[in-house]
Amino acid sequence: MSVEHLTDAAAFLAAAEPLLLADEARHNLILGVAGVVRDRPGTYPEAHFWLARERGEPVGAAMCTPPWNLALARPRSDDVLCELVETIDAVPGVTAATPEVDAFAEQWCARRAREARLVVAQGIYALERVVLPPRPAGSCRDADERDRPLIRAWLRAFQDEALAHERYDDEGLERILDQRLGSPHGVFCLWEDGGEPVSLAGAGARTPNGARVGPVYTPPERRGRGYATSLTAELSQRLLDEGSRFCFLYTDLANPTSNAIYERIGYVRVCESKELRFERR
Repeated sequence: MSVEHLTDAAAFLAAAEPLLLADEARHNLILGVAGVVRDRPGTYPEAHFWLARERGEPVGAAMCTPPWNLALARPRSDDVLCELVETIDAVPGVTAATPEVDAFAEQWCARRAREARLVVAQGIYALERVVLPPRPAGSCRDADERDRPLIRAWLRAFQDEALAHERYDDEGLERILDQRLGSPHGVFCLWEDGGEPVSLAGAGARTPNGARVGPVYTPPERRGRGYATSLTAELSQRLLDEGSRFCFLYTDLANPTSNAIYERIGYVRVCESKELRFERR
């Protein structure tokens, strides 16, 4: 078995796709982010890829865009994880589906005298057909540059509430806004009621056959009226109509309300995922 360290996203994807596409939903994070690195150079200041091969076939893959966690694919065997742990120099943590995330962390921490702290446990969901919910008052529209201040504020609120462990700096936040406002690479949609925006949903990184939905945010005072449910359903249907075979999204497993909402519109849990951070013992 050999492990190769790559910095060319196109070469990595071309070699790793047989492994990654065997379970596209499970690997949507790696596929999506690597696709962004390939198609929009400069989006991430730095990107590293690792590919494990056995008899010429891909048996393991991982990537990292510092300062973010290592993203890990499901390996063909535990031996693959051992080779990756020995080859990769330093990462702040690992994000992947279970059980591979735990197996990698166990080997990494044993080799480097670290402890793995759980940051968040998530569900990875996939949708192939939308089940339209009862429609609330209002309608959906694409956001544009006029909405930038509002979306910026809502993304900050979303991070404070749901992603306190993963905050974008000002530059990173503006980069996301640039990518999704008036850009072919992503979209932000707003639900309006009475001409006033009341909910936000976005879609960004694409995979070969799918698109990831998120974030989804409704201000607390507007919740419970079905805005986010309908907005997510309409955005998901749009992505399917535009040619995606699947839509993916991540949910916080500690929030059963949001999990149930997505299931009602057709999302099915594919697997569970964890974000782990490595700390000194």
